[in-house]
Amino acid sequence: MDPADASAPAPLKTVFVNARATSKQLRKSRLYVVEGPDTGKELVVTKERVRGGRGAVNDLVLTDQAVSGIHFEIAAEENGYRVRDLGSTNGTFYGEAVIKDLVLPRGSVFRVGSTRLKIEPLDEVVNIPLSSDDRLDKLVGRSVRMREIFATLEKVAPSDLTVLVEGETGTGKERVAHALHNLSRRATRPFVVQDCGAIPKDLVESILFGHEKGSFTGAHSQHRGCFEQAAGGTLFLDEIGELDLAMQPKLLRVLETREIKRVGGDRTVKVDVRVVAATNRDLRDMVEQGRFREDLYFRLSVIQISLPSLRERKEDVSILAREFLRDIGERRGLGGPLGMSSDALASLESHAWPGNVRELRNVIERAASLADGPEISSADLAFQPVGSVAVVGGPGESLVKDGFEGLSFKEAKASILDRFELAYLSEAIQRHTGNISRAAAEAGLTRFHLRELLKKHGIQPRRGTTEGPADGVEEEEA
Repeated sequence: MDPADASAPAPLKTVFVNARATSKQLRKSRLYVVEGPDTGKELVVTKERVRGGRGAVNDLVLTDQAVSGIHFEIAAEENGYRVRDLGSTNGTFYGEAVIKDLVLPRGSVFRVGSTRLKIEPLDEVVNIPLSSDDRLDKLVGRSVRMREIFATLEKVAPSDLTVLVEGETGTGKERVAHALHNLSRRATRPFVVQDCGAIPKDLVESILFGHEKGSFTGAHSQHRGCFEQAAGGTLFLDEIGELDLAMQPKLLRVLETREIKRVGGDRTVKVDVRVVAATNRDLRDMVEQGRFREDLYFRLSVIQISLPSLRERKEDVSILAREFLRDIGERRGLGGPLGMSSDALASLESHAWPGNVRELRNVIERAASLADGPEISSADLAFQPVGSVAVVGGPGESLVKDGFEGLSFKEAKASILDRFELAYLSEAIQRHTGNISRAAAEAGLTRFHLRELLKKHGIQPRRGTTEGPADGVEEEEA
């Protein structure tokens, strides 16, 4: 097969039966180094997305010192291979053109550092099944991306494999963990949730592993930690990227030995727990920055589930909105779901949804309260104003005006953080006249992370500005 032949089979194809997608077919490919320090090194690609760079967390690990830790990503698509630069120092090139995000013709060669790479399709095809249902447990979606996730969850749930769920805030990571638990043999046992970002640093070990009476000031009795509380069931460690670096080796040891030792205790306790972790961070990026342990990352990511943002699954907006309206109708005893006008649906489908499914649900909840009749109209929809940030008042001050009525603490916190991100990033990118490198340096973020946040909130750097190094000089070292 000539990889440059335009008639060659697509890298990725969706199979339809009676106008409904039933599976995806991924053509295996070969990514190999044609020039550079690693000439001859290759990777047989058997998944839709792979990353390359010097770091050990990459699928293709290079030794080229001009290549960044996590340098590029390649995604198989129906029209070719999409190459994305992941905020590298020295850039990614196709010929003399700088690549930020580009679909390359089959058989094309691109360059990172002093390394030239080529990707070409192979004859073998990997069949990726899609669930036949539009819902799984409390997850809802008819899009191909979601039904692919449903099929993976159906396959993985009966096992005890550790699962890492990745996705933006509000995409439904906790619901995925619930589905894994409810579809497993552990369904009748405890499901314990622990938000790692909400634990005071000096209490992390006690909360996770427990403590003995008198082990520290205030330890008036023995305490069973999360692992013991979840005995026989599932422990969901949310916001795992926020876990203190000093605590990560201890968590790794527990995952490897399935034994815990309470603070102040001198004996180990066996624990039978399935662990599901979740994060809205890029853990591989954190590994490269030294903020997350590489060995813990590999231990947690035995199975990875990457949830798409709502912007990437707009075809699910209507089914999700109607699901929320049905729930509201049941709670209010209306005998059926509230209706929704066509103009309201059009408004929902055109919105950017930086807060994802959680934001959609909150908008529907507010609209249902504002509607005069049994049908929601576009006039009832109140989206969060761009650039606004909620300011929480003192004790007893009403939060209804900020849209927090009926929200859990975690949901309200996420809402505030979304607004903060939007306001902070808008101001930072404006202050640095669109220069992503300078804005990222000031914010303490990688360029890749900043670009992803800008994309999430629909913030566009001003035309004519640059994403390159702040001094405009390309560096030689990554």
